[in-house]
Amino acid sequence: MEHLEARGEKIDWCLVGEPTSTSQVGDIIKNGRRGSLGCQLTIHGVQGHIAYPHLAQNPIHLFSPALTELAEIEWDQGNPYFPATSFQVSNINGGTGATNVIPGDLNIIFNFRFSTEVTEQQLRDGVEAVLDRHQLNYTINWILSGKPFLTPPGTLVNATIAAIKDATGIDAALSTSGGTSDGRFIAPTGSQVIELGPRNDTIHKINECVNAKDLDKLSAIYEGILKKLLG
Repeated sequence: MEHLEARGEKIDWCLVGEPTSTSQVGDIIKNGRRGSLGCQLTIHGVQGHIAYPHLAQNPIHLFSPALTELAEIEWDQGNPYFPATSFQVSNINGGTGATNVIPGDLNIIFNFRFSTEVTEQQLRDGVEAVLDRHQLNYTINWILSGKPFLTPPGTLVNATIAAIKDATGIDAALSTSGGTSDGRFIAPTGSQVIELGPRNDTIHKINECVNAKDLDKLSAIYEGILKKLLG
């Protein structure tokens, strides 16, 4: 995208072949995606003997009230296109493995899937305000995987819905659910971006596969989209 931008080339319409369909090909069109903001957080305590807690600071105990507060925050209420922003802890680790040692550090990994109702900076500021309010000693590393994007009904969305109807007879639904995609790199340039692909019932499973007949249906749908956009 940076190369195209440097050459002054713009993409008007972009179709990403993500596996968006559920029951049958073409039933779901992704016309946007939530943003993904990850965080690696370490709470620093003081390691010590379980029998002498007054000589140590248990980072697990120290972080527990802050975690409860973070999990209960309503970051936003979403909008007609996006569900409310979610906060989820994926990993939490502390301790040496011994039963009689208070850990010195607690390592937490968590993630926000966020809507267009809140910014990356607002989420970062909100989390750090909670940590500071609880007077925690911490090290934090933020990783932004992608910002949210949305392509509202318009030229590309309407052409895609019509092409699916012509090829399959079904009425496609719009959705912004699921994970991130390469659309997050293209949408910021001003392009209309949708995602439409095969069924996702085996996604990330052992023996992940695509039905060959689904590709024939997709080929007909893609051709129909091109005809409606360029015809």
